[in-house]
Amino acid sequence: MDSPSGGSTHLTWTNVALGFSFIVFDSAVSHLFRLGVGSSLITAGVRCVVQLAVMALVLQKIFEAQNPWGVAGLACLLNLLATFEVVVNKMKRRFHRMFPIVLFGMVIGTIPVAIIGAHFAMSIRPFWKPDQFIPIVGMLCGNTISAVVVSISFVLKEMQENRDRVETYLAFGASRFEACKPVATEALRLALTPTINQMSVLGIISIPGMMTGAILGGSSVQQAARLQMVIMFMITAATALGSIVTTVLAMGIVVDAEHRIRSERIDGRKHAIWRGRDRAVGAVVGGIERGWEKVRGRERAERESLLTQA
Repeated sequence: MDSPSGGSTHLTWTNVALGFSFIVFDSAVSHLFRLGVGSSLITAGVRCVVQLAVMALVLQKIFEAQNPWGVAGLACLLNLLATFEVVVNKMKRRFHRMFPIVLFGMVIGTIPVAIIGAHFAMSIRPFWKPDQFIPIVGMLCGNTISAVVVSISFVLKEMQENRDRVETYLAFGASRFEACKPVATEALRLALTPTINQMSVLGIISIPGMMTGAILGGSSVQQAARLQMVIMFMITAATALGSIVTTVLAMGIVVDAEHRIRSERIDGRKHAIWRGRDRAVGAVVGGIERGWEKVRGRERAERESLLTQA
């Protein structure tokens, strides 16, 4: 690793490989203690390398183009990928029309906050300046994912496992808003608690990543601290908006306008993509096993034929 005169840190792929050794160490510890997460760690680490490398290539082109439509397209793509991550990879339970609802919540939570924060709180002119706006949207998406997953997971869990309480409220004449309010309130509280905890320890216990990156990039400590403050407040707003919108819309799907809990709209199976993958893998493995059995059967038949001739 060398340091150019500009003061920023320059890393090579050798440095990345050395950093990846920490993942290998964690995987070895998992194998030693039989934690069962070793392969997941390696897979996540490889995904991290590939995804960031591809994103770096895309961002470089967009930064050079300085095109607002390219920035808008990438911001929408980030929200689309974040929605895919929530619906396909993060959720154990899903509900009817989940993808458009989560996408709407992600966009409402991230794009307005990014535009207002970049233009007014961070004084970026123009607000869509690629090298600043895109990283802001990315950070907001990443944090909103966690909040949305927590809130929706709690709602669907309560509607499946503790539906009697909500049905009791409905039976006594409560509207679906009144019956679902305790569940929604607890879901939003759980969704926002990690962000509140993170904000409360900044600067005392931990030095946040955005501030660290700004300092390593050559900014003054004071500017880096103020930048982190603004970013943290924006993250709080985005997670609140995203989780509120998705929670309210999810409750509207699970409890219909006739004040009935529609449990059939909740699906606890794996996503169709992973079910298809499992079927395809099972078919391939089954085909290999059947082929191997045929080969072994022919070998046994040949041996028996030779023994008979002898």
